[in-house]
Amino acid sequence: MSQNPLRCAAVGVGHLGRWHAAKYAALPDTELVAVADADPETARRVAAEHGCAAETDHRALIGRVDAVSIAAPTTLHYAIARDFIEAGCHVLVEKPVTATLDEAEALNQLAEERGVVLQVGHLERFNAALRQLTENPLHPRFIESHRLAPYKPRATDVSVVLDLMIHDIDIILALVDSPLAEIRASGARVLTGDIDIANARLEFEDGCVANVTSSRISTKSERRMRIFQSHAYASVDFQNRILSFNHLGDVDPETGAPEIHRDERVFDEADALLAEIRAFVAAARGDAPVLVSGRDGQRALETASRITELVQANLNVMGRADGPHSAIESATGARP
Repeated sequence: MSQNPLRCAAVGVGHLGRWHAAKYAALPDTELVAVADADPETARRVAAEHGCAAETDHRALIGRVDAVSIAAPTTLHYAIARDFIEAGCHVLVEKPVTATLDEAEALNQLAEERGVVLQVGHLERFNAALRQLTENPLHPRFIESHRLAPYKPRATDVSVVLDLMIHDIDIILALVDSPLAEIRASGARVLTGDIDIANARLEFEDGCVANVTSSRISTKSERRMRIFQSHAYASVDFQNRILSFNHLGDVDPETGAPEIHRDERVFDEADALLAEIRAFVAAARGDAPVLVSGRDGQRALETASRITELVQANLNVMGRADGPHSAIESATGARP
């Protein structure tokens, strides 16, 4: 294995992509060759921060880099990623992986044919509290998650399901080792023309149920997941990086009831994006498996898309946009 620095680039260096560029520039085993952005001034500004080249067309980077982060608008993910994968370049693409499921399938097939890494930027997987929890095997029976955020104009071009809920969908699909059997969903349009608040109930073939709520019109921010399994309950506060674990202990001889032990750990502020990019670099070098694969991103996108379609269809049928409505879809035998 070559010890030469991995030649890297970031495509789309606006709100998030500029941080990808900064991580590549800071890591000792990577070289930030260039950044690319459709806006020449943005590209020049970020390139000047790191002393690298600036491009307005991502295709100018092909042949010059070994790995690339793509943080362009979702509608452009497929075309940009396809160009790099066809050239044998490893790709880290922000979530959602693509705009459509057909595009996701095509990218995954191409990456598998070319033998390159396709990683999806589901950043919450690298939260320190969640990573600690998943160090030991879990057998969830019921999962409850809440992801709430105040209204912000950014990212309102998609539903709250694809904007926020998809984070929890990805985590839940990774935690539950069973095919998805049924989806129930409800939601409402409140401040925008798309779904602003949604709830989904995911039922798995092994009996596990996940109840997922997301809102982008809340008065507070909350990112919390509770996981219940036999004789134990865990709570992950993603926002404050707190992991609480409660489990049954020995029987109290005086009461005859089992003791409940509670362990809580607060993690120091950690750089989840840096952890994500380090994992990507390790996978690109062949030193570690891909932690959030293109197939993982496709499964999350499929489930999020089905939830969105259920809510939208029901809202359209009811002919109103001012209240929550529910819909059910069977998913027997099909795992996202």
